[in-house]
Amino acid sequence: MNQSILVIGGNLGPREQHLQQAVSLIHAEAGPVRKASALYETAAWGKVEQPAYLNQALLIDTVLEAPALLEKLLEIEHRIGRIRREKWGARVIDIDIIFYNDAIIQTPTLKVPHPQMQHRRFVLVPIVEIAPDWVHPLLGRNMVELLEQTSDTLEVRKVQ
Repeated sequence: MNQSILVIGGNLGPREQHLQQAVSLIHAEAGPVRKASALYETAAWGKVEQPAYLNQALLIDTVLEAPALLEKLLEIEHRIGRIRREKWGARVIDIDIIFYNDAIIQTPTLKVPHPQMQHRRFVLVPIVEIAPDWVHPLLGRNMVELLEQTSDTLEVRKVQ
């Protein structure tokens, strides 16, 4: 069995409903959700002129190998209504693989650990809630340490 940490988020439409739908589909089709963080609201990162996001971290068990997991998550995004138009643009749902076991994967379509996660409070805060001791395989620091050391100052507010 493999463990993966995902971060899901969205800022269009009924945000909470989209996240709940994503969790249900991930649980049913990718693997059981073992832990789920609270929901967190944060201003958009990157392209800032858009609505605020809701984000959530999930720890799942999966029998899928990383490329198959990515394919399944992209399919789930599409079924919920995600249309990819622009980088960092507004979206109905986004599902990112942050960690897959302690693997280091660098392919054109999949980079694990997520290469920017240590610079994003909206990723770190919910992960700290569910897996504070998870160690980043490249940086050798756990999630609490990465959160303490990040230069990101974006407010991440618990809403649930």
